[in-house]
Amino acid sequence: MSQESHPHAADEQVCAAGMDLYRRALREGRVPLVDAGAAPCAVGLGLLYPDGEDTQWLRPVAPSLALPRLLHTVEADIERRRRGEVALAEAFQPLMTMRTEHALTQDHAVISILRGHQPINEAIDEARSESSEELLTVQPGGRRPPTLLRWVLPTEQALLDRGARMRTLYQHTSRHAPAVLDHYEQLHGDVQVRTLNEVTQRLVMLDRRVAFVPANSDGTAAFVIRHPALISFLATTFERLWDLATPMWPRPAPEVPDAGGFTRRQRAIAALLIEGLTDDKIALRLAMNVRTVRVHIAKLADILGTSSRAQLGYRIGQSGILEQDA
Repeated sequence: MSQESHPHAADEQVCAAGMDLYRRALREGRVPLVDAGAAPCAVGLGLLYPDGEDTQWLRPVAPSLALPRLLHTVEADIERRRRGEVALAEAFQPLMTMRTEHALTQDHAVISILRGHQPINEAIDEARSESSEELLTVQPGGRRPPTLLRWVLPTEQALLDRGARMRTLYQHTSRHAPAVLDHYEQLHGDVQVRTLNEVTQRLVMLDRRVAFVPANSDGTAAFVIRHPALISFLATTFERLWDLATPMWPRPAPEVPDAGGFTRRQRAIAALLIEGLTDDKIALRLAMNVRTVRVHIAKLADILGTSSRAQLGYRIGQSGILEQDA
């Protein structure tokens, strides 16, 4: 039996066969590449994309991302554009519910993996656009690129405008990063930032319903977590760290030496010296540069009255500074 020809060009508009294939991909998670032969518009219009682990399969793009792409393909003619937008909106409305139900009922959907910076950023943007209550973030490292901060500013402000609360944990070195401080000065709403000597790997959690965490060391893959128990665990971990952290925004707490003359950062460095870490490793753990670490070590040695690096660890242990709250 000869196969029925496709009713239109692959990049014109999604047809009934293409919509059926896309609906099946949303329901089943993926479809064989060979099935797209009868509906090339599903691939041509970006509804389906090759599975990164097996190119013989196609995975569906989220409806909330696919719909705007399709709207951009409608012809310039105003009347036809309006008819196309209405038709597509009506077609995708039941799919939004279908995808939500699928994510809640299928085991493989509660934890999934994304590969590549663009898919990760698109997924975070989608989750942020669907949230209205809370954004919890952990950002390791001392500084963030100004271009990245400018890029996320509109979406974060939109979230705040919907009445959400934002809380972020940084490392202490971010307290002196002009780009970070400028970013929070531009946000208006319920925003709080605190800092610690050390934090966990990056975490983005929205409305306590979805979380994003790294899946590898270079940040090119991320786990998307929707499992309620895991979400609860991550939220509890964040709250524990939050309680231990020092306020940075909107009312930063100045770093004041204790009665012994030691700052919070010097006590953190002292603890890592006792563990036997080198200057380079201490700098990496605390998101500082090596020169700054050595300046603090020199101050520790001066306060403790020793010029010997070999004796410094002993003096730290005898001083009792590690018994104070970090």
